[in-house]
Amino acid sequence: QVQLVESGGGLVQAGGSLRLSCAASTRTFSSYAMGWFRQAPGKEREFVATISRGGITYYTDSVKDRFTISRDNAKNAVYLQMNSLKPEDTAVYYCAAERAGGIIVRAPSYDYWGQGTQVTVSS
Repeated sequence: QVQLVESGGGLVQAGGSLRLSCAASTRTFSSYAMGWFRQAPGKEREFVATISRGGITYYTDSVKDRFTISRDNAKNAVYLQMNSLKPEDTAVYYCAAERAGGIIVRAPSYDYWGQGTQVTVSS
């Protein structure tokens, strides 16, 4: 069982930045693909970004050139740097881990999930 704990959410004005962190409780963290998803009120959970175990990244179009996903295998952590935030980025952000380690964009393919952290962007 892998536990994931997100942190770093909060309230920020449009145009501002936040850095989300996700700490994983597994010694085999480096073998997992890691992803970030978000869910706004009344909407389905949507893919944001993923990083494979080899460090390859992939983003949804709406966050390209604004968000950066990265990982630190020595710290068992994955990060999401969010710049130029917009009100439409407001959501609960979830960290997820997937055993196969590849580029995974579908939420059902992920094996473990964190509890989420709220990001609110004011206009």
